[in-house]
Amino acid sequence: MARMPRVGSLAGVVVAAAAAGIFIVVLSAVHLLPQLRNPFATTTTVRSEPVILKSITNLSRYEAASGSFEVVVDLTQRTSLLPSFLAGSETLFIGQGTDIAFIDFSGLKSQAITVNSARTAVTVVLPQAQLEPAVLNVSQSYVYAQQQGLFNRIGNFFSGNPNSQQQVYILAQQKIQTAAKQSPLLTEAQKNTEGMLEGMLTSLGFQRVTVTFGSPAAS
Repeated sequence: MARMPRVGSLAGVVVAAAAAGIFIVVLSAVHLLPQLRNPFATTTTVRSEPVILKSITNLSRYEAASGSFEVVVDLTQRTSLLPSFLAGSETLFIGQGTDIAFIDFSGLKSQAITVNSARTAVTVVLPQAQLEPAVLNVSQSYVYAQQQGLFNRIGNFFSGNPNSQQQVYILAQQKIQTAAKQSPLLTEAQKNTEGMLEGMLTSLGFQRVTVTFGSPAAS
């Protein structure tokens, strides 16, 4: 005949388990045991301006746009006393080069970044875009045509450097620099920087990002 479990024994087990649970909670409350974690607790993360500032200034400098340029240098040299077939030269030079527009983040201060009280909007004030010195691509630049007077050819022969084109290289680099300044390169660099920061700051939880450009960075 099967034996029925005794009600008194089951009640004792339940009471003992409850007492043990209460005892553990009390010990945890008085820091005699490690704190029990609430699995339903919420964690609040505060995004502060210095963290945003550090994220941006860590970039140091953002190369936001680059441009390729082709220039033509027509260099003519004449003497006032001798005809061109005796003294003088005319060189037609094709120069290929590039320039890079960048934003300097290294000098940003905390006041350059403002966050609203609800921490949903951020405004970033940056220096204007700058241009690197233009770089002439020597391997793709060449003399298209050249005419030299008799005395010039003789002088180049005895100088040991008949292919010297230093002056046209310098002029080509300067013309590329001027062309870059007159191109939309700086405007495009600021547009690209604005887009980059909007993407980065939106990923941090900001709903509205405003980027403005102030004075040029101090050199």
